[in-house]
Amino acid sequence: MPVQAKRPARTDKQPRLYQAARGAARWFKYKYVLLSRAKGGAAKVAAGFSIGLAVEMFTLPTFGLAFFLIFPLCYLFRASLAGALIGFVFGKIIYIPLAFVNARVGALIVPERFNEWISFLPHWLEKMFYVNAKLIAGGMVDGALMGLLVYVPIRSLLQLYTRRRSEKRRIRREQLVLNQTNRSYE
Repeated sequence: MPVQAKRPARTDKQPRLYQAARGAARWFKYKYVLLSRAKGGAAKVAAGFSIGLAVEMFTLPTFGLAFFLIFPLCYLFRASLAGALIGFVFGKIIYIPLAFVNARVGALIVPERFNEWISFLPHWLEKMFYVNAKLIAGGMVDGALMGLLVYVPIRSLLQLYTRRRSEKRRIRREQLVLNQTNRSYE
């Protein structure tokens, strides 16, 4: 049996997990920069984020099938798909506390006699359909409202980022020109 050669000692000081975390952080920052510089600007990204957030508010009771609504809605509103996916993930984070609000709003929308329409089903299935109907109806209303409320601040923040970035570039360009003219006089 051949003898395995020893692996050379690592020269870096940080553990591999730390390096992996730094690499992931750099990747996320890179994707954020790409998203903030997307064609169509801040409005497109903000619209995508709003669509993703709105769809997430009623995706759990539909067993994940509402996720497929993101694609035609992004196409219809000419929104950013990457922004929609980020909004969808953000919606997953805040869904559990808002599920109670969705159920309350859904109870106002879904009629009390809903159980009579599905009374031919077993009791447990009837109850599940009623609860899911409340969550879906409430989630659609709450998701649409949250999408509308979140659109303006996201768009404003992305426009602010773009303005600051262009201002920094303008100042850097002026300093470069000033340095070059000073060198030419020397």
